[in-house]
Amino acid sequence: MLKEREDLRNIAIIAHVDHGKTTLVDQLLKQSGIFRSNEQVDDRAMDSNDIERERGITILAKNTAVHYKETKINILDTPGHADFGGEVERILKMVDGVVLVVDAYEGCMPQTRFVLKKALEENIKPIVVVNKIDRDFARPTEVVDEVLELFIELDANDEQLEFPVVYASGFNGTASLSPDPETQEETLRVLYDSIIEHIPAPIDNREEPLQFQVSLLDYNDYVGRIGIGRIFRGTMKVGQHVSVLKRDGSIKNFRVTKMAGFLGLKRVEIEEAFAGDLVAVSGMEAIDVGETICPVDHPEALPALHIDEPTLQMTFLVNNSPFAGKEGKWVTARKIEERLEAELETDVSLRVEPTDSPDAWVVSGRGELHLSILIENMRREGYELQVSKPEVIIREIDGVKCEPYERVQIDTPEAYTGAVIESLGARKGEMLDMINNGNGQVRLVFQVPARGLIGYTTEFLTMTHGYGILNHTFDTYKPIVHGKVGGRRNGVLVSMENGAVTPYSISQLEDRGTMFVEAGTPIYAGMIVGENTRDTDLTINLTRAKQATNVRSATKDQTVTTKKPRIMSLEEALQYLDDDEYCEVTPESIRLRKKVLDKNERERIQKKKKLAES
Repeated sequence: MLKEREDLRNIAIIAHVDHGKTTLVDQLLKQSGIFRSNEQVDDRAMDSNDIERERGITILAKNTAVHYKETKINILDTPGHADFGGEVERILKMVDGVVLVVDAYEGCMPQTRFVLKKALEENIKPIVVVNKIDRDFARPTEVVDEVLELFIELDANDEQLEFPVVYASGFNGTASLSPDPETQEETLRVLYDSIIEHIPAPIDNREEPLQFQVSLLDYNDYVGRIGIGRIFRGTMKVGQHVSVLKRDGSIKNFRVTKMAGFLGLKRVEIEEAFAGDLVAVSGMEAIDVGETICPVDHPEALPALHIDEPTLQMTFLVNNSPFAGKEGKWVTARKIEERLEAELETDVSLRVEPTDSPDAWVVSGRGELHLSILIENMRREGYELQVSKPEVIIREIDGVKCEPYERVQIDTPEAYTGAVIESLGARKGEMLDMINNGNGQVRLVFQVPARGLIGYTTEFLTMTHGYGILNHTFDTYKPIVHGKVGGRRNGVLVSMENGAVTPYSISQLEDRGTMFVEAGTPIYAGMIVGENTRDTDLTINLTRAKQATNVRSATKDQTVTTKKPRIMSLEEALQYLDDDEYCEVTPESIRLRKKVLDKNERERIQKKKKLAES
């Protein structure tokens, strides 16, 4: 009979974006007594990265641990966005159970489906937490039915279908076993007890030969790469000589120099760890996700971890605009290449490939959000670069060229459903489901080619007047749909001169379209300064000043008032790009520009293209 470690539980918290995973972990930490009474603890303490805190999303999986009664509970907080699905998949290998958090009003969303599917494939025991039970219009009973339907749809086995349900408010730190909000207890005791009772304890086989698998990577300038993972068998000690079984089949030996466990928000140095423990190990220079550490005299690899392949790629280039080097600290090809290589140390879903040019690299990732967060981090660190329009990665499957498709779920007021269906139909989307909730809201489910969604968000928000909610997640690869899918409808306004924008020129030209710049903004020839009302590009002069004369009139020189310009965020700028454009990113500015800055040269290329097409 195998012994179990009753003093330990390993769980992952999984959910759709914004359903309250990180807030729930906060409360589990606070109520476990892990912090001193006078210790200052931020809300969403697990989201340590600036961008995570600003956007309210989890990007990197995080480890923490709490003590409850006699048991240590290792908790892994996972990202909800499908762009970071690689993190979720690997985390599930480290745990024996999951806590699936579902919003009591929104119910099952695309990423709920995505993360649950991964958990069920790993045959992991689930506990369902219906969160935000105190929310207006909460419908906990219907949401549990939705979750059950989703389990059945995803082929859950009989044991997985017998999931316990806890009703909670992560924000208030309360929970109960009843859907009635009035029965909420003042603490999360019910959730702690459910974890201890329903999540299997790890097998205690510490006497057998060591097997440790790396699921996450960290990097530290002092110790180099740090492998974070689970000991599946045996015992590991500091100073021990071990072998790393590499993914390519080779074996490398090293000595464990440091080892750390997790408690609260801190890593605690330890000398020894046993089967079932989650630890961070340093001492090996080149270790990758999925590789197994074992005794030198007993090399036995664990099954390799599957890592989702990238679905989207962009070209990163050295900035060569007329404003290059004015705002950034790191602007050279060498510095940008070093930074991209450093990102590869910890992000296993990213790919960086050189091109024919020493100043350009093709960077592939899991989606627009994945790549835009890398670009945002780089600009905050002082880097200056240019990036091209995102493109989907085409794969050949059984001799057929295939492209990625996304499962899209839209919640919109009833009045806008016709426009949404028409717009996604034009982007080669296929409607899978339409549910009218009866409260004026309609839920639409589509399968759409991923390239049809590039640049769609802005159009969607305009169409639904900001009331629509759009969620999408990678679904499958299918044969390529021929013809143009999606893309921008309008042309752009392009500057013909270098200089500063004048109020006079804006007032003269703003009826030609929407401006992206305001008076006083420095611009250069070839820079995109606005969107044309028509579908062609128009070159304009925004630097022209008013001719001064010595004739004065009482009404002539009234103050010029201009419309507010449309200032884009980085994501909006990336989505807006066309094939012949770049986005110039610096620590201070985000500019759009034509690849070819010279107007005559652009027109010559356009003519050649039309001749070739005819």
